[in-house]
Amino acid sequence: MILICCSFINTKAQEKQSTPEKTKLYHTILHLDSMMFDAFNTHHLDTLSAMFSEDIEFYHDMGGLTDYKQNMESFRQAFKSERKVRRELVPGSVEVSPIKDYGAVQTGTHRFYATEKGKQEKLSSEAKFITLWRLKDGKWKATRIISYAHQEYLK
Repeated sequence: MILICCSFINTKAQEKQSTPEKTKLYHTILHLDSMMFDAFNTHHLDTLSAMFSEDIEFYHDMGGLTDYKQNMESFRQAFKSERKVRRELVPGSVEVSPIKDYGAVQTGTHRFYATEKGKQEKLSSEAKFITLWRLKDGKWKATRIISYAHQEYLK
């Protein structure tokens, strides 16, 4: 289970931009991020797939560009693996900015932890990310994700 909630995130990176509207948007995007990665961490593919736009473009510095079908298949395969992966945000790293008539952009740093069967969880990697969130017909969806500057700790 992911333990990221708006009250646990250090908001110093966002304080310079604080207006009621921007604060509300910041907490909305953090909530969406939490929902997305709670689904990832607990292997709820249906919830995860509903959060991605069907025209998603996912750019990964080590894996290249992938689309919706490729991402869902990758999640499906990863969820079957004996190696369990968990993601968490680096506290204080997240920033959110509105994009007029579209939604918002979220930037930050996240860490991934791996647990091999019968072993203790270990930090496996850290990376920066950018997520574009679109608000359409009252629903937020991730439309573009860029994950870059990976530091791998496990081979």
